Amino acid sequence: MATDIKDTTYPVDAAALLGLLPDRPRVLALGEPTHRENSLLDLRNELFRQLAEEGRRTLAIETDCLNGLLVDAYVTTGAGTLDEVVAHGFSHDWGQLPANRELVRWMRAFNEGRPAAEQVRFAGFDGPLEITAAESPREALTALHAYLAAHGDADLLPCTAARLDALLGPDGRWTEPAAMRDPSRSVGRSAEAAELRLLADELTAVLDEQTPHLLTATSRDDWDRARLYARTATGLLRYHHAMADASPSRLTRLVGVRDRMMADNLLALAARGPVLVYAHNGHLQRERSTMRMGGAPLHWWSAGALAHAVLGDEYRFVPMALGTLRHEGVGTPEPHTLEGALYALPEDRCLVDARRLAEVLGPELPAPRVSPWFGYAPYDPSHLPAADALLYVRDVVRP
Repeated sequence: MATDIKDTTYPVDAAALLGLLPDRPRVLALGEPTHRENSLLDLRNELFRQLAEEGRRTLAIETDCLNGLLVDAYVTTGAGTLDEVVAHGFSHDWGQLPANRELVRWMRAFNEGRPAAEQVRFAGFDGPLEITAAESPREALTALHAYLAAHGDADLLPCTAARLDALLGPDGRWTEPAAMRDPSRSVGRSAEAAELRLLADELTAVLDEQTPHLLTATSRDDWDRARLYARTATGLLRYHHAMADASPSRLTRLVGVRDRMMADNLLALAARGPVLVYAHNGHLQRERSTMRMGGAPLHWWSAGALAHAVLGDEYRFVPMALGTLRHEGVGTPEPHTLEGALYALPEDRCLVDARRLAEVLGPELPAPRVSPWFGYAPYDPSHLPAADALLYVRDVVRP
């Protein structure tokens, strides 16, 4: 079997990856099955450098979309310093990872002296969310209001900045960590939150209705940023509303709202040009996503599934599968699993023609691998026949 499987593999580079695809998609999604591994991020960086030369100039990653504006400003204009950007431009403490720092450094060096149309761009496409909390909608709401007040018809605004401030109150009301487990601690269904949801909707409507004027009064980037603020404000208020829900569907609703925010951001980026997006497999797959949280199974449609529903074949997904992460207790995969079959190959990493591999393996696909560590999600072999390609890394080693 190893010989047959080897016939489905290719070296890992952009040319081989694009050669496995039937077209040049608007969104090329590259997944990972675990976070915070520099060797995987280095591989992402390597592929993006090659794809940037091919014309795919935007990289979107699973980090806060508002913080990501700091990174994009630095790589395109040099605003700030590298230290400041990696400290404040990434959520989830990912700015501490050397591969992310190197990514930002390379992007700035690539852009130096290039016209804007030829520059690479950075974007976070996640909401301002952490696993245990969500940010206040203050930044997004006030920035949207300020843009419309400065460049639109002020008479159309549904409220003043002072009214927004009074309704928002202290940010600690919104970021209360206990609210993730205790809906009664959430401000998301208060009278103030309800009014803010209505105002956010009205501000978004004014932004949409004033688009012809705003595109002449400001730059396209400024308008795109205002639309990002609008999506983020409405998404965060929707997320906080779900946090205050005491029903059994609460956690499912939360993960669904998060991926909806991610999908909306991804579609907005795709409207600007070809995108390479890098995130967890579970956020990018076309199939329904599943996980356990709070002891209960959750099922929802991922950002990738939502984007694919809109883009069709303009969305292509390349998941990643791993052999070992010994530093996390994930040893040699069992031979009867997909990862075990690939582990018999001598290559440290390879691209796999997923559909051909499914044919080689036959109708009885390998059993799903079971991970001894919660932070690693093995690839589901039942997804293999529909995958556009598969990226396999034999051994993930942490220095």
